[in-house]
Amino acid sequence: MKIAVIGVGLIGGSMALKLKAGGSASYIFGVDMNTVHLKTAKELAIIDEISTLENAVENSDLIILAIPVDVAKALISIVLDLIKPHQTVMDAGSTKAGIVESIKDHPNRSRFVAFHPMWGTENSGPEAAVSNSFSGRAAVICDRENSAEDALNTVENVAESLGMHLIYMSAADHDLHTAYISHISHITSYALANTVLEKEQEEETIFQLASTGFSSTVRLAKSHPEMWVPIFKQNRENVLDVLNEHILQLNKFKEALENKDFEMLSDLISNANKIRGILQK
Repeated sequence: MKIAVIGVGLIGGSMALKLKAGGSASYIFGVDMNTVHLKTAKELAIIDEISTLENAVENSDLIILAIPVDVAKALISIVLDLIKPHQTVMDAGSTKAGIVESIKDHPNRSRFVAFHPMWGTENSGPEAAVSNSFSGRAAVICDRENSAEDALNTVENVAESLGMHLIYMSAADHDLHTAYISHISHITSYALANTVLEKEQEEETIFQLASTGFSSTVRLAKSHPEMWVPIFKQNRENVLDVLNEHILQLNKFKEALENKDFEMLSDLISNANKIRGILQK
């Protein structure tokens, strides 16, 4: 199968590596506005050919959009305009309602499958790509009833080749749940990093005293605004909902400390400990 990867960064590059290694991809066209990324992806053998969008779409069986969600939303109609009836288009974005809404009336809508591989790191670019990064992770397909059966089968096979297990849900449900388990985590990490940077003026002290707990908590704060501002923008209402709850929970900790109510503090921590059992299932 010939594949066009639009966006040869962390996600697109990792998918390309795994699909090539497993034999699912016989040839990969790389498309990216960043010429340095394209050159690096070619040098690292992530892609076989640096291509224009038109050439890549014309000569591919599968087109993967692995680009920021605002760019994907703007580009998806153009890609669907270019494809033939046998081709399949999928994305890999962290929000779904916006992109599916933008093409709901497109004549080639059925050739598109809304897909979200639940993996990522704070790193970016093709040099950060890792072949086995998706193994054992969840992948979400949204609104599968709106995709043609053969297109859906193609993407399901891609997920299997990546070593992922599939979950099906509506685009609206996807955006709600990812706000709760992913998007709020990034906001919390950014806010914590800003808090420490505001209060602790000695950078060397931060470096020397940073524990593994602090480092893991602020790891996501290294993620780039070019990727995350569009996600927060497209999922604004859900993110605000969970952010308000998060602020409420922070205020409970603040209240317990202000009132020297250490029993309340213990109860808050004990209740939070329940997440351990959920994550260890």
